[in-house]
Amino acid sequence: MFWKIVGGLLLAWVAFMVVGAVVGFLVEAVFWIAVIGGGVFLGAAAYGAIKGDKRKQLKS
Repeated sequence: MFWKIVGGLLLAWVAFMVVGAVVGFLVEAVFWIAVIGGGVFLGAAAYGAIKGDKRKQLKS
């Protein structure tokens, strides 16, 4: 009975370690995708502001 409990705890610990590693990787991947996407967005916004196409501006 003792070894069943120890085995169950060991199995649960390994499962939590695997789940934690997968979730940690996904969080880090989403973070870097957001950073790259934000950089691309800021670059596109800066390019559009510098280019200054008069036809695309709203008329007031």
